[in-house]
Amino acid sequence: MTVKLTPYITLEGKTREAIQFYEQAIGAKVLSIITYGEMPEMPNTFNDDLKNLVAHAKLQVGEAELMFSDAPGGSPIGNGKRVTICITTNDVEKSKRIYEALRQDGQVNLPFMEEPFSPGFGDVTDKFGVTFQIYTEIQN
Repeated sequence: MTVKLTPYITLEGKTREAIQFYEQAIGAKVLSIITYGEMPEMPNTFNDDLKNLVAHAKLQVGEAELMFSDAPGGSPIGNGKRVTICITTNDVEKSKRIYEALRQDGQVNLPFMEEPFSPGFGDVTDKFGVTFQIYTEIQN
């Protein structure tokens, strides 16, 4: 089982532009991108602009990774949410234990659950105001 920490950057509709910038500026390589329109349980009321926003992207930069997403609906990003720390494991139960530990006396931003891009994912701000995304990698 592995555990790693990855910066997770959330932008207001500019993720594709940022990805292109980081490809040119620091040699980032796109590993995956999923849009809101590609997610199976998104509301049909989403317009085409929202459907084309990035729900989750992963880039490789040398030996490290960066993750990105657009705030849905162009929502303003709250304090402490533009850059969060993504804790990645390859075991759903380990991810859930980490999530549960971090949420003690903290705030749940997104309940831990299966997502199209991860078999176990959640978002929590701990009691110190640090926001973590807990991400379980899909095993190939």
